[in-house]
Amino acid sequence: MTVQIQTRDRITLVTLDRPDVRNAVDAATAQALHAAFLDFERDDAADVAVFHGAGGHFCAGWDLQAGARLLAEGVSPQALAESLDFNAGTPHPAGPMGPSRLQLSKPVIAAVSGAAVAGGMELALWCDMRVMESDAYFGVYCRRFGVPLIDGGTVRLPRLIGMGHAMDLILTGRKVEADEALRIGLCNRVVPTGQALAAAMNLARELAAFPQATLRADRLSAMAQDGLPLTGALLQEWAGGRECLAEALQGAARFSAGGGRHGKF
Repeated sequence: MTVQIQTRDRITLVTLDRPDVRNAVDAATAQALHAAFLDFERDDAADVAVFHGAGGHFCAGWDLQAGARLLAEGVSPQALAESLDFNAGTPHPAGPMGPSRLQLSKPVIAAVSGAAVAGGMELALWCDMRVMESDAYFGVYCRRFGVPLIDGGTVRLPRLIGMGHAMDLILTGRKVEADEALRIGLCNRVVPTGQALAAAMNLARELAAFPQATLRADRLSAMAQDGLPLTGALLQEWAGGRECLAEALQGAARFSAGGGRHGKF
């Protein structure tokens, strides 16, 4: 199995497990990742997912050795495109790297160690938050080989860090180490080497402890407002928030009874 799944305390841990190729993703692994995150989405016992790679690396991107074998077998670019687009048009489309086109209702946290490059960087960008080890790195390393960003990299990167920084990384393909990633907003936390998974699990437990209806409504509003006029975005925010007013009243009662005072979580 190239993808391992565990559920702990309302947290789903998804492990990409191909350490011999730095967790590069071939077609079978992409389908397994897609299925794993769909299962997480449908699991009422799971509120947050943590995504990491086994063996010291997050993900080195698309498996170029598999691509080379396809070329040797005479697979045409059109046939390759069709093979990478294996369930286009469905309610839960998959990207070449697996889950990159899914829009989940629950958060996913990436625990980034070692390399998160090319398609692996795109998988990290797909996550809501990124916890990065101090010696880990990002980079559009596929620039060297003419492999395009087709798992959201050209969309999510400018939205996350701005067009100027994004163009620098997309066009040059250069290595981005943890300190720069934190400075430009490419990651959310930097932790010592070997601690990304533990830190991401702790963060996931914090998120899972909150009232979930409002957390998910606020998350969805923040994600869906991009590109909307202000009035439309505010109306959309209200439409989601009004469904959570019962949870809000329960929270007010907890506060009145003494819980959560003075900013205590």
